[in-house]
Amino acid sequence: MSKKKWAVGAAGILMSLSLVACGESSKTVATTDGGKITQEQYYNKMKGTQQGKQELQQMILNKVLEHKYGDKVKESEVNSQLDKYKKQYGSQFSAMLQQQGMTESQLKDSIRDNLLLKQAVLDKTSFSNKDLEKQFKSYQPKVTVKAIVTKDKSTAETVISDLDNGQKWDTLAKKYSINSSNKNDGGKLPAFDNSNSTVDSSFKKASFKLKNGEYTKTPVKTKEGYQVIEMVNHPSKGSLNDHKAEVKDQLATQRMNDSDTLHNVVSKVLKDGDVHIEDKSLQNILSGYIDTPKN
Repeated sequence: MSKKKWAVGAAGILMSLSLVACGESSKTVATTDGGKITQEQYYNKMKGTQQGKQELQQMILNKVLEHKYGDKVKESEVNSQLDKYKKQYGSQFSAMLQQQGMTESQLKDSIRDNLLLKQAVLDKTSFSNKDLEKQFKSYQPKVTVKAIVTKDKSTAETVISDLDNGQKWDTLAKKYSINSSNKNDGGKLPAFDNSNSTVDSSFKKASFKLKNGEYTKTPVKTKEGYQVIEMVNHPSKGSLNDHKAEVKDQLATQRMNDSDTLHNVVSKVLKDGDVHIEDKSLQNILSGYIDTPKN
């Protein structure tokens, strides 16, 4: 869940910052038979580490992003992305969280952080007509399909032959599909567009060629196996003006993966955020993003 230079670190590492600033530096964090550890000691130790500095950078950026773009990121959007992760990983979702050292709540926070940063990219980068027109060439609106997944090509060819002979799609899905999660629903999949990175590229290419009600006449080889695809709903692509918001969103997503673009966006956001570092020993923590104040 990293965001280039602005990586989401372990939550809470520098939460003592606010308490120290409020004059509660003597509060005890832990006690041992060798003595106690105060919040001030903990703070002074952590602020000198790279991990501690990265966490503070992230906290500062998130505060500014939340203030500027918080009303543009809805809870429903965060939950929607969380649900996609849960569907993608299925029974392995908890194991994935454990491997990443995260709780579900921390994952939600990370999703929100990324969506806030995406809003900043939309706001702080320009989208020329040339950029939009280029992206629109590869743009496809979200389609809904059904898929029957088989282990081998010959089984997929049998499915196609049975369909050609008038047998029902849903009946064949129950009989042949090895995808137990959706075979009883005819193999129906969540809607996807050209930017969806979780869908196999061969699968997307074959799907986008189909009209409503059509199915692939040759098996489509993917990492899951050999698939037969039926188009349920393929909306008309229309014109760029019909989908300008979606195209801009796709471009913004691409720019989120470019470190130079993110650096420039973060720099602009922090400069607009009127950030002041009160701890003199941390004055240079945002060096390279905003000018260091002269004392």
